[in-house]
Amino acid sequence: MGAVQSFREMCDRPKNTNVRLSLPAVCIVWQTAMIILFGVFIRYNEESDTHWVEYKKENNIPSDIENDFYFRYPSFQDVHVMIFVGFGFLMTFLKRYSFGAVGFNFLIAAFGLQWALLMQGWFHSLDYTDGKIKIGVENLINADFCVAGCLIAYGAVLGKVSPVQLMVLTLFGITLFAVEEYIILDLIHARDAGGSMVIHTFGGYYGLSISWMLYRPNLDQSSRLQGSVYHSDLFAMIGTLFLWMFWPSFNSAITDHGDGQHRAAINTYLALASTVLTTVAVSSLFQKHGKLDMVHIQNSTLAGGVAVGTAAEFMLMPYGSLIVGFCCGILSTLGYIYLTPFMEKYMKIQDTCGIHNLHAMPGVIGGIVGAITAAAASESVYGAEGLINTFDFEGEFKNMVPTKQGGHQAAGLCVAICFGIGGGILVGFILRLPIWGDPADDNCFDDEPYWELPEDEESIPPVLQYNNHAINKDVGEEQQINHDPIHSPLAPSYAPLHQHLKGGGDAIQARDMNPRRRDKNRAFTPSFTEKDPFLATSNSGCYGLLGSMVDSRCEGTKPLSHPAMVARGGRMYGEGRAAVVPDEMSLLRRPRSGD
Repeated sequence: MGAVQSFREMCDRPKNTNVRLSLPAVCIVWQTAMIILFGVFIRYNEESDTHWVEYKKENNIPSDIENDFYFRYPSFQDVHVMIFVGFGFLMTFLKRYSFGAVGFNFLIAAFGLQWALLMQGWFHSLDYTDGKIKIGVENLINADFCVAGCLIAYGAVLGKVSPVQLMVLTLFGITLFAVEEYIILDLIHARDAGGSMVIHTFGGYYGLSISWMLYRPNLDQSSRLQGSVYHSDLFAMIGTLFLWMFWPSFNSAITDHGDGQHRAAINTYLALASTVLTTVAVSSLFQKHGKLDMVHIQNSTLAGGVAVGTAAEFMLMPYGSLIVGFCCGILSTLGYIYLTPFMEKYMKIQDTCGIHNLHAMPGVIGGIVGAITAAAASESVYGAEGLINTFDFEGEFKNMVPTKQGGHQAAGLCVAICFGIGGGILVGFILRLPIWGDPADDNCFDDEPYWELPEDEESIPPVLQYNNHAINKDVGEEQQINHDPIHSPLAPSYAPLHQHLKGGGDAIQARDMNPRRRDKNRAFTPSFTEKDPFLATSNSGCYGLLGSMVDSRCEGTKPLSHPAMVARGGRMYGEGRAAVVPDEMSLLRRPRSGD
């Protein structure tokens, strides 16, 4: 118990997000390792090597069109866009974490695809005659699939981990993926063209388990940053549309040429379409006043593509695809409404992107649909040759029957879940170590700890006009202001105030020219004290220009919300303080009766 307590205390030490040494070291060392390993193991396969001409003659291949590149590369392009644009932009919904969503997605995908080519190559493409891994365009697609599992896991911990932790997550995630993929596809002989089990189920539970291990009880300190804003949701919707459009390519990319690939694209296309309508219906039904929730539209509309992945190349039938999409739209949307809050409150799983409802749960549904569809397959539906071709009943599996294949599909689903949960717990334990530079609870979901952010644009003041000048990077240097007040009923009253800010002085007085005041002779007098640096008074009351009501005789004085002359670094011109002035109506007040 003492050792466990010491470990927890070590993990709870104050956070240091400086990754100036650790991140460059990890990137450079690991990229150097990739160069060495690629030099030792990776070679072109026969269709990408210069000996293709000889290979073509030896195998009586009539034309270069028969090269696998021309069949696979269009699908590879679509999958590649999904990985780098679709997944990246889908996670930009957080108001202050768009750089991290797209940038770290880019980082771990670029590293992951290199490691995936090695790991998958050792299990699938190793030539035992020379010990080399022969790669072609299909290997590139599979590497992208492998990376997708890690990007799914990233969604669960989005905004709560450092880039170094993400690199570690990817290193172990790719390794675990390659092993479970080999077990499911080669040893168990399950079919999973679209990766419902191998990619989505594994990636989903891998990320959820890591999130459970990295649970933050005080994450509400960053609650101000957990939401979205209008433009961030719009960017996330761009990611959704890219994923939605290219998902048929994702599910059909590595299926056999011909009818299988054709069928996979059709089934995915229909399932996605069905999911959209169902998601909109459920979102409107369960939201107040029937309004749509953008979270549901961004995520649940993709669940049908996930769920149909395993059975995409099977004879699911078009109406079956629509049913799968229909069911997933309902379950995924209800998951966002009820299950995600339940998991955070009672299971201590903080799922930032809701990957359980988009990937893990639909992946399990896809595995179940695949098992049922495989078990129900018959020669009358598939034909004798079609049954052998679809389920690869050849070699040691030539005596396999459809019902037994259904059992193998279910076993593959169990392996994916076990690898995801077990691997996630193990990796989460490693990521809890206080050496990775992860952000503090009140600094999560913010780009600031790891990115150089551009300065926010200065607000245009309602009273004074700025010159069109370049922004001065030195916060201590005075900025220049146009001395001409804007045309406004109150503009003459502000001219002396403007001169005071420029030249200094204790008090100024000017005739109030506002025609809306009953008493045209009433004076407007801004005064400046240490206690109240900006206080405007008249001969019958007072007006607070910084803060709220400053005199017991005044009522209706409101805190300021209009920045007028805020210099960079929060300095007032010549005074070292930030200065703000209200809009015109905030200077008007109603005196109490009896004043």
